[in-house]
Amino acid sequence: MCTSRKIIWSLLFLSVLEIGLGVSSIALGAVGLSRSQAQHATQQGDASPVWSGVCFLICGLCGMLCAKKRTGLIMILFSACCICGLIGGILNVQFVRALARRPGDATHSLHLAAISLACLGISGCTLSAWLTCRLAGTEQQRMFLEREHSLHHSHEMAEKETLDNSSNGMPQITFNGRSASP
Repeated sequence: MCTSRKIIWSLLFLSVLEIGLGVSSIALGAVGLSRSQAQHATQQGDASPVWSGVCFLICGLCGMLCAKKRTGLIMILFSACCICGLIGGILNVQFVRALARRPGDATHSLHLAAISLACLGISGCTLSAWLTCRLAGTEQQRMFLEREHSLHHSHEMAEKETLDNSSNGMPQITFNGRSASP
């Protein structure tokens, strides 16, 4: 069974990967945008690697926050960021594929790199969302066990207090397994 610690380390690794993919995609998109502006007028989708890179970057930062503070609200925020990263990556692939089909485009290698980064980012977001669900399950189980232990402990304390009150402060004397008050 996968422990909470393994899930957290996997989530941290994927978050660092997402941050790296986001920064790389932003840089690649900026280079591609400057080249497309030099060659021709910019078209719809020229900046899509930048926007998907921003989504991946935010997803990675939220993932690091989620690994540090494992509250329900942060896990929901991170899941939403993963979904936004998925959407941004899928749109990036669609826009860049359309751009790559333009005749006479000299930025084919940039388009291929942008699609590759987007596919890696989509995979990372998918795995991160799955790990967040696993982490939420283990945290819920941990909280249930803590609550169960706390209730059991308070029940034992209540029984002890009842026994102490029934003896009225007098020590209990036992004869052959039976208790008797002096």
